[in-house]
Amino acid sequence: MTRTPAAIGTTRIGPLARLPAFFALENKRAVVAGGSQAAAWKAELLSASGARVEVFAAAPSEEMLALAAAPPRGAVIVYERAWDPGDCTGAAIAVADCADDTEAAAFAAAARGAGVPVNVIDRPAFCDFSFGAIVNRSPLVIGISTDGASPVFGQAIRAKIEALIPKGFARWADAARAWRPRVQALALPFRGRRNFWERFTERAVAAPNAAPTDADLDALLAPTPAANSGSVVLVGAGPGDPELLTLRAVRALQSADVILFDDLVAPDILDFARREAKKMLVGKTGHAPSCKQDDINALMIALAKAGRRVVRLKGGDPMIFGRADEEIAACRAAGITVEVVPGITTAQGAASRLLVSLTRRGTARRVQYLTGHGRDGKLPADIDWASLADPAMTTVVYMPTKTLPELVAHAVQAGLDPATPAVAVERATRVDERVIAAAIGDLPARLAAEPPSGPVIVMIGRTLADYVAAAARGERETRQLRA
Repeated sequence: MTRTPAAIGTTRIGPLARLPAFFALENKRAVVAGGSQAAAWKAELLSASGARVEVFAAAPSEEMLALAAAPPRGAVIVYERAWDPGDCTGAAIAVADCADDTEAAAFAAAARGAGVPVNVIDRPAFCDFSFGAIVNRSPLVIGISTDGASPVFGQAIRAKIEALIPKGFARWADAARAWRPRVQALALPFRGRRNFWERFTERAVAAPNAAPTDADLDALLAPTPAANSGSVVLVGAGPGDPELLTLRAVRALQSADVILFDDLVAPDILDFARREAKKMLVGKTGHAPSCKQDDINALMIALAKAGRRVVRLKGGDPMIFGRADEEIAACRAAGITVEVVPGITTAQGAASRLLVSLTRRGTARRVQYLTGHGRDGKLPADIDWASLADPAMTTVVYMPTKTLPELVAHAVQAGLDPATPAVAVERATRVDERVIAAAIGDLPARLAAEPPSGPVIVMIGRTLADYVAAAARGERETRQLRA
């Protein structure tokens, strides 16, 4: 059974509690009503953004007066009087710290009457916009909003992002702003411009705390053979959990023009792709309609020859039962640049969730991966049954659903103890993961009684003994073992 590659539509964005937007305020007038410490913080943000801040407060706080004496950027002018509705006229933005809802409603009405977006501190019912937590690597600025649900949670996320974003990125963002006119003046084609900024990003990520220089710009502007040519990257998507993607895999997805992906790739993985990338399902699943490998190779090469950056996205690791050798050979024969981004193979992902090591001192000294079916969909004829029966071996069988009864029968005949612990893991590492634990002699019947609807691997070996024993005592014990 075959099917043809099919493009899928762009995923629509989900509902937003707030529209993230960034105001351009340089040399624009901003109004702040109130002189409290909270109002002073908002005035400081507005000044840091380049606004000329006019504060109306009958009794300005010491913080506000100190800010006016030494503003971070735009001037802060304090008028020691209460605000007046006419004060909002001509402003770009208006913020107030109001004593009660009556004053808040009046201020919001005055600002909106003047066509000015308004924020009333800690009174979301009167706000057109909100201030979120900020990660400042200006001109790289990251805003975080919880729609007022939990400012503390937003601050905690900000702290985590602060730890991930090097402070040196501020210099690279400044360099990007300074160099953009020179890049635009070169009138490069789209692929050339994108290549420049991708290489710029790679350089910044590789040396985030280095100060970019004109030598960096010259190196980035130097022509490269691949600047306008296509390429293919085989990317391992891992077993399913998007958080198991490597950073390199994410970068590949975000730079792709076209993504060719299998049925085994979890849908959430595609959320990391560049939104403009064309996504095509080239499904290959055992015992179900699949695209022919030759057709996938031809499509991949045709797209690369047309100058596209193609990501061939595969579940798990592309070098383990992913037909990577065939696709690499096809690219080389066509003269297409090809590289591989490894992924976490399903066996590793499943073992991590089970909290089971695939090797154990004195119990399991070797690990082997084997496929449960060959080109014809049947059990491969060249399996080394003696190795599968070896009690010091942990065996992981990929794609075993249809052939598991025959595989177990042959292995037991070759000496595998039917009481050997085993687990079948369906949709490993995903939120709907399912595990069936049993002796290997009983596992085929258990799997037949509870037919899987997703990808399955079977793990066999003495290192699974504790897990299988816990499962036999009941689901609670199994969960405790995995916690």
